[in-house]
Amino acid sequence: MNKSTFLHQFYNVRQVQYEPDYPLNKPGYPAAVLMPLINREQMTMLFTRRASHLRHHGGQVSFPGGRMELQDDNLLAAALRETEEEIGIDKEQVEIIGQLGCYRTISGFEVTPYIGIIEPPLALRQDHNEVASIFEVPLSYLMNRDHHMVHYAQRRGHHHPIYFIHWQQQHIWGATAAFVRNLSNHLG
Repeated sequence: MNKSTFLHQFYNVRQVQYEPDYPLNKPGYPAAVLMPLINREQMTMLFTRRASHLRHHGGQVSFPGGRMELQDDNLLAAALRETEEEIGIDKEQVEIIGQLGCYRTISGFEVTPYIGIIEPPLALRQDHNEVASIFEVPLSYLMNRDHHMVHYAQRRGHHHPIYFIHWQQQHIWGATAAFVRNLSNHLG
């Protein structure tokens, strides 16, 4: 999938069905992530593997982003600040094309995913204290729902979906996989 095809499908206005999230008993902590699309001949999506020593989601595959902080004007500013801190991509390099709906996580966050396109070449500067590795996955692979799996877990008497997408040796799951599924739902 190239940029033109992606944008045509993304901006096609229609009702989007988002995947169920985790029902929180109180408002979650506001957070945001950037879903970075790299504008190659065939677009890719960039992911990070979080450093294993981190308290929240250590060792898991994620998008750059995190909790909104006092210096952030809004959630988009938080996502862009975290992206620069974690992988060195400056906000001027990111063309924001939209956002997906807020997603509540079992860890108590309300995460807003922003979709941004980045033109290569990439000059990544990985913060090794937060990010163990960075990798890309072809967007066409991620948007193919044949590669998506859903497992249901029981918690407090309710069944909750847990999403999985496997790519080579990488296991994308949880909220990160849900964001990818929601984007694939958006594209139709």
